[in-house]
Amino acid sequence: MNPPTGYLTLDDLRTTVDARQVDTVIVAFADMQGRFVGKRTSARLFLEDIAEHGAEACNYLLAVDVENNTVGGYAMSSWERGYGDMVLVPDLTTLRLVPWLEATALVTADLRWSDASPVEPSPRRILQRQLARLAERDLTAFVGTELEFLVFNDTYREAWRKGYRDLTPASDYNIDYALLASTRMEPMLRDIRNSMDAAGLYCEGVKGECNLGQQEISFRYAEALTTCDNHSVYKNGAKEIADKHGASLTFMAKFDEREGNSCHIHISLRGTDGSAVFADRDAPHGMSPLFRQFLAGQLALMREFTLFQAPNINSYKRYVPGSFAPTALAWGLDNRTCAYRVVGHGHGMRVENRVPGGDVNQYLAVAAMIAAGLYGIDHKLELEDAFAGNAYESGVSRVPASLAEAADLFQQSVVAREAFGDEVVDHYLNYARVELAAFGATITDWERVRGFERL
Repeated sequence: MNPPTGYLTLDDLRTTVDARQVDTVIVAFADMQGRFVGKRTSARLFLEDIAEHGAEACNYLLAVDVENNTVGGYAMSSWERGYGDMVLVPDLTTLRLVPWLEATALVTADLRWSDASPVEPSPRRILQRQLARLAERDLTAFVGTELEFLVFNDTYREAWRKGYRDLTPASDYNIDYALLASTRMEPMLRDIRNSMDAAGLYCEGVKGECNLGQQEISFRYAEALTTCDNHSVYKNGAKEIADKHGASLTFMAKFDEREGNSCHIHISLRGTDGSAVFADRDAPHGMSPLFRQFLAGQLALMREFTLFQAPNINSYKRYVPGSFAPTALAWGLDNRTCAYRVVGHGHGMRVENRVPGGDVNQYLAVAAMIAAGLYGIDHKLELEDAFAGNAYESGVSRVPASLAEAADLFQQSVVAREAFGDEVVDHYLNYARVELAAFGATITDWERVRGFERL
């Protein structure tokens, strides 16, 4: 598969800078919440210094809450440790144009300490470690992520002033696969699609979804790290492009009582020689023994690893029976009522993980899938029979019902500590505790409506 256009070599960047076509390079990485953070640098300085030596940023960027407040409990970053720097080391294979920003390029960075050792809790690093485990077995992962979002005819600043209440959805009714109502959003959606193509992503198309103003733009699968890097570019860029169109969009897992935003993750393994190791035309359902073990690992460990699939309190509001959000830990052949849906054939033989929402940190979710799959392969786990029928009404195990339950399971997981290490597990457990404490101290609109007069 030929790489799409949009990527730059250092020589390409030098040429565009000399021609005064690019004057800014964004050096960015995904934080714990999966958001792009970093800094805008002079393109000239990037070429002269940062491309080779990196740039510095405070280590609290991996130790803050959603509102960027510094919080306690992190071993790597605190007042006691002085909130020192990390080094953002550009991965030059990710250097690309940012067509929706004037004269701007972007590069994704790896995080290092001053002694050049990796910052282990960095989401990109967590995924890289699992990919290295695959490589030891002559395997590589191909991944596609499918993000849904809701579009509103309010700008982000208008939505903020309204407290995110009484917003105007970009459609008035269910527009799943509908074309007419989606056409009203097409100028913005087309801008997103074409801009992402020009930034090096391979956009496949867009379709309406069930909720009001809900859409899904899909992209061609790629190797796991590339897909996860592109996911961050797209998620950040789509918001910036919406803002330019006087609109806003949200990827939060559950905005209202209607359908939530999912992020279905498709994964398939191949041999490093390109062989389709998940496929076996002579086996039941065309699934190789290795694929069956990989899938059995997902089922065995999903509850323990759900924190990496559903990282926020709001994530669990999406798990409503009969809503196309999975609650049943079962697998099925093209069965959307199961957490795991097996589809495809040959090189396209894959499993779709339907648990994550649009708020997921894709690096962590894919890392967890690989770790669970390797557990299944290493322990030669037997795969149960495919579930047929409505899994919502089955008696199988369910995903955790809350962030608190998911955090408890993650804390108790021996496999998580073996796969990710104590430093990573403890870091993300603290993230969960911080979110739970913040929510527990918050008075919600629901409480005021029910209790102001009537209690």
